[in-house]
Amino acid sequence: MLLRFPNAAARLAVLVFALALAATLTFFGIRNARATSQAGLGTHAGYEAAVRLEPSNPENWYLLGRYWQYTLDEPDPSRAISNFRRALSLNPRSADTWLDLGTVYESEGDFPAARDAYLQARKAYPTSAAVAWRYGNFLLRRDEVQQAFAEIRRAVYADPKRSAEAFSRCWRVDPNVESILDKVIPPDRAAYLDVIRELAAADQLTATLTVWRRLISLHPRMSPADVIFFTDFLVQKGQFTDAHRIWQEAFLLSDVVTGDPAGSVLWDGGFESGVRGGGFAWFFSASPPGVQASLDRRQKHTGKQSLRLFFGGKHNTNYEGICANVEVQPETTYRLSAWVRTQTLTSDEGVRFRLSWFSDSHASGSTDSQDSRGTQPWTRIEMPWSSGKGVHRARVCVLRNLSRGLDPRIQGTAWIDDISLVPIGTTNP
Repeated sequence: MLLRFPNAAARLAVLVFALALAATLTFFGIRNARATSQAGLGTHAGYEAAVRLEPSNPENWYLLGRYWQYTLDEPDPSRAISNFRRALSLNPRSADTWLDLGTVYESEGDFPAARDAYLQARKAYPTSAAVAWRYGNFLLRRDEVQQAFAEIRRAVYADPKRSAEAFSRCWRVDPNVESILDKVIPPDRAAYLDVIRELAAADQLTATLTVWRRLISLHPRMSPADVIFFTDFLVQKGQFTDAHRIWQEAFLLSDVVTGDPAGSVLWDGGFESGVRGGGFAWFFSASPPGVQASLDRRQKHTGKQSLRLFFGGKHNTNYEGICANVEVQPETTYRLSAWVRTQTLTSDEGVRFRLSWFSDSHASGSTDSQDSRGTQPWTRIEMPWSSGKGVHRARVCVLRNLSRGLDPRIQGTAWIDDISLVPIGTTNP
């Protein structure tokens, strides 16, 4: 729509007003940009310049207060309090400012003022996990345990990623694991696993098992991949039976499919699950030069894929890079079997399998299968093995030994599928 003015004077007045408005907006815009730039320097002079340029902006006073609160060169709690108060006079609904004000008061020993600041922060932002967390920790430091647990619970329920740290802090004042799980930690799979990870890092074996029992009672959906860190921790602690039990419990709560034959104690012998990296899944260590290990969907004996090993032909490779833990029974005879296909696999040392076993106190021994080389269709490899007294743990590895032939370098491809370890009877005395 076009505006029509009755005379030249009216048009001139509008033009003058527009120019004045543009100049005003430009001035304030430049001043705001300068203040923002100065505050962004993160220095004392920068924050002071920002509050001079824009004294009505509460953020600038808040940043200046934080400078006096946290600077290592010249901390000044009284200036920090003064600047925080100035910021709150401009914006009394700033939860962050109330929280930092409470922290300064607490550091100065003014606990009533600190408590009031934390309560004002909660009033300003009642649903904030950060506010509940900091107020809860203040109460914990004041030895008001029950009220502290209630606030920390609010924080953790709003932000379950805080669960591990919350458990750790509460456990320092209350060693009852069940009590903390009831009062603080949400019944959430990820939260409980984070707590177990925290406890494992602190080498707290008994507590990890207690938290796991509570987690299993919730019947969560999970995967064995979720407990690799936990089972590895238990194996390191010598709790191999517990490690295997937890792996199986996680597997039963998952949608993972392995297709293992009935009776086989080796987990995922066909490489079907997509789970690897430790626990009772296959562990792929870093391959040495000249070897590539991968899963291949184009070649398989059964299922959807197989393990593929490609050797480049320039190295005499000593390779034992793919292994899996197995729980076995003492004094029992087993049959290790696998299907192998090879394509122009050279040298006098091909691909084979190694079964190592461990007694309750130390490594006990190992045995190797025959090797596969040359070019062969899918062929079944078998090897009997009997565990000894006190043997509960074994390990199956795919390997290639060093060659001592005239041309020891190995070239070609091997595919491996459907590895199993099946009990076939008890050993004779």
